[in-house]
Amino acid sequence: MREAYQVELEQLAQHLAAMSAQVAEAMELATRALLEVDLGLAEQVISDDAKVDDARAECEEQAYALLALQAPVATDLRTVLAAIHAAESLERMGDLALHVAKAARRRHPDPVLPEAVRPDFIEMGGAAVKLARQVEQVIQTKDVAAAKDLEAADDQVDDIHRHLFTVLMDREWPHGVAAAVDVTLLGRFYERYADHAVSVAKRMIFVVTGRMPGYGSDEDLTV
Repeated sequence: MREAYQVELEQLAQHLAAMSAQVAEAMELATRALLEVDLGLAEQVISDDAKVDDARAECEEQAYALLALQAPVATDLRTVLAAIHAAESLERMGDLALHVAKAARRRHPDPVLPEAVRPDFIEMGGAAVKLARQVEQVIQTKDVAAAKDLEAADDQVDDIHRHLFTVLMDREWPHGVAAAVDVTLLGRFYERYADHAVSVAKRMIFVVTGRMPGYGSDEDLTV
């Protein structure tokens, strides 16, 4: 029984890792759709979003079954609880990639991004996809050091996001209000995507250590 239970926990982790791969691909394709004005790629991301939703439902169903039938404690309980929260964050990452793809579709055949901000979104898109790929590895390995490293990549996305505001607030911005709104929203989508990736990594640290990073040294979250 115990061996079968551990197999189920491992399957739960693999499902989460597969979700990370899904949302990484979604953001990669959505970014290409945005930069290349590719309607086909945008439509692919939009249609595939249902698969991410289904994956979250499957993860949650498996996690709740483990809670109900196995009554896990200590590290196993942390694993199950972290999986529930991580699946939610990963689904939101998929939704944010979906928003990027919908923006590309909405403006097609015109490009969404003015040339002035294309380099920012190339860099931000690459960093976001890299974060999701790193999350996939962290889920599989539960490597605390690797999980902590994700914050550096998140800082990169935050820096670019702040830079976009300086570009948009320039009095010489020549592209009009609609373009400014698009760029503002898209920057926010990437920034939130990166934040959710870090949130998943922190859940994996919680699994291993029993403490959630960022909650202060005096608050023990040990289960």
